[in-house]
Amino acid sequence: MKEIIQRLQAPTPKFFRRLRNAGLLLTGVATAVVTAPVALPAAIVTAAGYFALAGAIAGAVSQTAVKSGQQP
Repeated sequence: MKEIIQRLQAPTPKFFRRLRNAGLLLTGVATAVVTAPVALPAAIVTAAGYFALAGAIAGAVSQTAVKSGQQP
């Protein structure tokens, strides 16, 4: 568990920081669509759920990338 925490706290390469931020943005927009107070077609709500999951996974995986030579 200690190694995982060290890896999450290690510096992240620029590409993966951008990918993480894009994933968080995608998750936020998809969550807003899913929780919208207006009636939307079921296909849009279902797709937004998948986009939210994809964004969350992209953000989590991107956070675990570390710069070379920075292994925990």
